[in-house]
Amino acid sequence: MTALESANQLKAKFGDLVTEPTEFRGEISLSLADAEKIFEVAGFAKQTLGFDFLVDITSVDNYGEDPRWTVVYHLRSMTANTELRIKTNVSEEKSELPSVLPVWRSANWHEREIYDMMGIRFSGHPDLRRILMWEGYPYYPLRKDFPLAGKPTDLPNVAFTKPAPLEGGPFVTVAGGGDSIGREPRVRNPEE
Repeated sequence: MTALESANQLKAKFGDLVTEPTEFRGEISLSLADAEKIFEVAGFAKQTLGFDFLVDITSVDNYGEDPRWTVVYHLRSMTANTELRIKTNVSEEKSELPSVLPVWRSANWHEREIYDMMGIRFSGHPDLRRILMWEGYPYYPLRKDFPLAGKPTDLPNVAFTKPAPLEGGPFVTVAGGGDSIGREPRVRNPEE
């Protein structure tokens, strides 16, 4: 079964909750109108259509628009060698949708990362806690309203209190010219 045929079956099963499939560069996508139905759609995609592998879950911040976020599920059928993308929108007021962890165990870290970086919660997730930032960190760094220079912290010995310099740091290579050995940072600072 092709990805387009699978998308059409999703459309037939869920009707107006699912948009008509769209194709861009050979990839098939569809949108789910009600984010609360993502668990049912995911279950159908896995059990009936054979999308047995959750490749990734990503989130997009549509800052200044409503709904604010788009959550994108990248699915793959290993037996049919097809991929399908399902998108759904989440408003800033609700900022929560059902976890698909019971459908695909690999959703665990993806959902935790989205929670940690964007602040979108996943109801029913058994261990929804930060995965990259420390517990108690009050911000969500991948939101578009998070300042690019970061925010200073009053917590000593936890994070930088000043912005870390990027230019000329110990892990930055020298651009252009010479060979790869000459561009290696440790060559410039052999004592480190």
